[in-house]
Amino acid sequence: MTREALDPNGVRIYEIKRIDVEGAIVIDGFPSVGLVSSIVANYLIDTLEMEQIGIVESPAFPTVSLVRNGNPQHPVRIYAGSPQPGRAGRVADRIVAFVSEFHPAPTVIHPLATTILDWAQEQRCSLLVSPEGLSVEKAAPEKTAPRGPRFQDVKVYGVASTKKARDLYIEPNLVPFNEGVITGIAGVLLNEGRRRGFDVLTFLAEAQAEYPDARAAAKVIETINRVLLHTPLDPDPLYHEAERIEQQLLSIQRHAQDRARGETPVPATGPMYR
Repeated sequence: MTREALDPNGVRIYEIKRIDVEGAIVIDGFPSVGLVSSIVANYLIDTLEMEQIGIVESPAFPTVSLVRNGNPQHPVRIYAGSPQPGRAGRVADRIVAFVSEFHPAPTVIHPLATTILDWAQEQRCSLLVSPEGLSVEKAAPEKTAPRGPRFQDVKVYGVASTKKARDLYIEPNLVPFNEGVITGIAGVLLNEGRRRGFDVLTFLAEAQAEYPDARAAAKVIETINRVLLHTPLDPDPLYHEAERIEQQLLSIQRHAQDRARGETPVPATGPMYR
């Protein structure tokens, strides 16, 4: 049964498949600096073979359809899945990812973020994670050595909306992000999480703002793997896989920019995954 959650500002969540996501970790996969969030979310969707369970709709979203294998896809989608069960019968984590290849308009950021958080609380999800890029000036990374010294130098900082989450996840594992500004959906989620007493984590990896930064995204995936997951992902494939996703996202961005200038139609390459 399709279910609709209506926000007074026009943001709607349509659940196309109803599944139990109680206790799930929710990933914010909207584009950020270096497209870190998008690469992280798409990597998890692909690696965990997550299935689409819904879409998010708003009149403020881009009027596009992303086509893959002949199937039209909404620009903002919701996926859910789990890693394979761990050893000794340990229960696998449930993971939900909200993902988009496009930056939301400024006017829709607040209602979009609050609608996502409303849904996560209603579904009794355990916490929400916003992977983010922290803009730094550095040389472009070498494509031939994703695990080389340039990658190893990427630092990840953390901030949490509640004291409980800060004490449990940030302080023991990451350098706390103590001073600065976090904008966009991640910023709204942190503020709303604090107001509601709901655990929201932001992992900020040093990233280049000028291009999709796969190395920063891979470092965030490693952090999620190390800090949050009971059934760890294999970290070895993520470096080259994140780089592949980086190239796909860059291609979509370029075609979208061409489309906006009226030069060429958006190709039928579709979203990263299903």
